[in-house]
Amino acid sequence: MPYEAATHFAQTWGLALLTALFLAALFYAVWPANGATFNRAAHAPLDREADDDQA
Repeated sequence: MPYEAATHFAQTWGLALLTALFLAALFYAVWPANGATFNRAAHAPLDREADDDQA
């Protein structure tokens, strides 16, 4: 496979792959069932109960 064909293949399918991965991550982040998990993670640094368990 010549260099030009390899770069064209990598650029085309690499863009498609990265776009699909981005959309999958985006859908995972906004999926309603994951809201509680992300909310818990967002408030973890401010949670005093978790600090009491560590001591």
